[in-house]
Amino acid sequence: FEALSLCLCLCLPLSLCAVCCVCVCVVQVGCSARSASLTEMEGMLLILGMKAFLSFFTLISEWRIVESGSINCTAELPAVRDLKDIPQSNYGRPGLAHMTIFGAANHGMKEVEVWLQTYAPGTQTPIHRHSCEEVFLVLKGKGTVCLSPDTSSRFPGKPNEFEIFTNSTFTIPVNSVHQVKNTEAVGDLQLLVIISRPPMKAFVYKDWYTPHTAARLIFPYFWDEECLGSSQKLSENDYDFDEL
Repeated sequence: FEALSLCLCLCLPLSLCAVCCVCVCVVQVGCSARSASLTEMEGMLLILGMKAFLSFFTLISEWRIVESGSINCTAELPAVRDLKDIPQSNYGRPGLAHMTIFGAANHGMKEVEVWLQTYAPGTQTPIHRHSCEEVFLVLKGKGTVCLSPDTSSRFPGKPNEFEIFTNSTFTIPVNSVHQVKNTEAVGDLQLLVIISRPPMKAFVYKDWYTPHTAARLIFPYFWDEECLGSSQKLSENDYDFDEL
């Protein structure tokens, strides 16, 4: 349906303009004995053709297409929003509450994306990496961040573990394999997360000894699927090791 609509938007204005040009030529041939100045009818036909082209470019400019080829569902946002009005979901991961405060797929952000994530006791992220930088601010709770010690080996290897706590902050470099855990028995771990180069392209590992070549590419990520579309979803068969 989307492809048909785009085709109509392309073809109709161009066809109308072509008809107008043909009509102008016919009028000029029929009126060759007169001066070279345009007649009133010729002028009307040319104006009609110009309006068709303007309509065409207006439609194209409003048809926002993201890099993956899916329609961008960005919407106009108020200058100030209340967090309680922003939807959140676990996206099929029990114990997670994810909220995209500002994002590429749903808000049109170009350089950064901002999330609010809450992890229930005992929950954790997958072991993963991504082709973007990531900054964390711990708003509440305690936990652990696990970081691969070496990105040059064939697999991540035994990670270094660091404790995180309320008001602490940490960063994840591009393509650094990592995992964040809520290690507490009671109490949520809540994080404000900022990533660069959105939307995120994640590579997920089964364990710390999974080869980089066997990491599973997930794009679009679960909270971007609604806007970017699951039809463009890539699997591990589409994995390109040059990403590392």
